[in-house]
Formats: sequence, C-alpha cells, structure tokens
Amino acid sequence: MLGSRTDLHIFDAGSVNGTRYCNEILLPYVRLFRGTMGLQFLFMDDNAPCHRTVAAEQLLESEDIERMDWSARFPDLNPIEHLWDFLGRCLAARALPPVTIREL
Repeated sequence: MLGSRTDLHIFDAGSVNGTRYCNEILLPYVRLFRGTMGLQFLFMDDNAPCHRTVAAEQLLESEDIERMDWSARFPDLNPIEHLWDFLGRCLAARALPPVTIREL
C-alpha cells in the first residue's frame, strides 16, 4: 500500500463471485486498509453482484467497515466512473494499444 492507495489487483481468469471477492479483495486489502486508516475509513464499491453477496455483507459488518452507498440509477455520481473515463482516455491516446493485461 502506498499512502491511501493499494496496488491494482488483477484477477486471474474466471468470474468473480462473492467468495472470491471476499478472499482476494476484502480480506487482504480492505480489512488491512481499514486497520491502517482507523475510524475515518469509508469503503466504496458499486452494485456489482459479488459486492452484494451475503458473505461480503457479513464480512464488512464483522470488520465494522462502513460502506458508502451509491445509487445504481446515477453511476455518473460515483467517483470511480471518473477513473474509468481517465484510464480509457489514456489508453486511447497510446500509439500502440496494450496487448497484455500487464500493459494495461
């Protein structure tokens, strides 16, 4: 972790279900980051199905992690959408398109 950011996590092949989300994101990153940030920590995700599983909800509750809720009807209000837009523009501006996941 650097400052208030984590490294980009790239999932191996396959879909991300609630169990995988808990094991690969919530436990190793979010729980640790919450411990570092203390009470000022506010977690933000979106309404992806893996984010809303019973397992994910229970894990966040058991770790006393407060989730910032965002309306699914207004995705443009979600700050992460600005990041995706920025990344998309950066990729489009490259002379050679990325070929591998690591190049992204």
